[in-house]
Amino acid sequence: MDIAKLLAVFAIIIIVMWLKKPLSVAMAVATIGAILLYRLPANVTWTAVVKGATSWTTIEALLVFYAITFLQRMMEKRKNLSNSQVALNGLFNNRRVNVSVAPFLLGCLPAASTVLICGPIVRESVGDELTTPEKAAVTSYFRHISESFLPTYTTIFIAVGLTNGAVSVSSFVLAMLPMVVALFIAGYVVYLRRIPKDTGMVPDQPKSYYWKLLAKSIWAIGLAIALILVFKLPVEVAVLVCIIINVFVNKFSFGELIPFFRTAFEGKLMLSTWLVMIFKEVLAATGVISKFPEFFSHLPIPTFLVFALIFFFGAIVAGSQGIIVLCMPMAMASLNGGPALSLFILLMCMNYAAMQISPVHICLTLCAEDFHVSLGAMAVKTMPMIVTFAILSFGYYFLLSAFGL
Repeated sequence: MDIAKLLAVFAIIIIVMWLKKPLSVAMAVATIGAILLYRLPANVTWTAVVKGATSWTTIEALLVFYAITFLQRMMEKRKNLSNSQVALNGLFNNRRVNVSVAPFLLGCLPAASTVLICGPIVRESVGDELTTPEKAAVTSYFRHISESFLPTYTTIFIAVGLTNGAVSVSSFVLAMLPMVVALFIAGYVVYLRRIPKDTGMVPDQPKSYYWKLLAKSIWAIGLAIALILVFKLPVEVAVLVCIIINVFVNKFSFGELIPFFRTAFEGKLMLSTWLVMIFKEVLAATGVISKFPEFFSHLPIPTFLVFALIFFFGAIVAGSQGIIVLCMPMAMASLNGGPALSLFILLMCMNYAAMQISPVHICLTLCAEDFHVSLGAMAVKTMPMIVTFAILSFGYYFLLSAFGL
């Protein structure tokens, strides 16, 4: 019954979006629907709403969003984004590289709003070769590849920690590299190969010129990533440092900066983000996630597949961190001290795949809003890449298992 109610909640989101209503409206209606369907007590509802609306996780997400958007405005003013594309064209003269590598590199910065920087690059590179929902799907997909294996994302640290030493960060990163390649392959097979390679540009400068132009165009993003990785600074602090340095490096006047304080505040996108965080907490308060193991345990399928399904559907509902905290200890315990890497990689791949179509994934909501498409339409166009990747993930699991890993 609880699973049926969950499907009803997601049906609400789909219907509201189908009616061409903003994502913020869909999230608000779905939140109310979840409260009514699960008959949440007033005190539980209030606690969940307040937590979702005022927790540091929510506030930090909004701060990072504002900081990244401010930095984006500065980069647009100095034509850094367009120059980065010119640099990539001069180096590779390949639109497919622009569409895939640029979002991948920008995605190394663990901030949801970096997808907004990727959007203009993808739109310019793709042109009319893909539909708007396909452009949105490609942007989100390649931007998140780095999130599947880079330890800059806290989800990975949490997951590794819950294995109690059975898997290390280094072994995970190394073992995930083939799956990173698989992600690029899946994106290429489904969409990239449809985009012509030639940019139409005839490079008139030596390669060194374009390398310097690329460095000049994206140094702020690179510095922010370095500050996060090396000095362990929070994302919002790292971006703020880059903004301050950028003021002097690119010689911004105070008059140039004043409009950014207003335009960096994307009201609709920030409202959608805020409501998604509230929806996520209300859904967690229903307790439906804890019912997943019992539901799947009755299916006549192997243990690894049970946990793979739990992680996939659980991540769609509760987000990656929630399902990892809830189910990773159970998954590791089911191995009885046996090799853990193969199962761990499979579960993290399923978790990653699910997040690329989950309505509680903030990046997806931002990307859909940026491209002016519905979340459902973008998810539908993302599915072929996710299915391809999931098939490759199971093949990789069997390969690692065969080697006793």
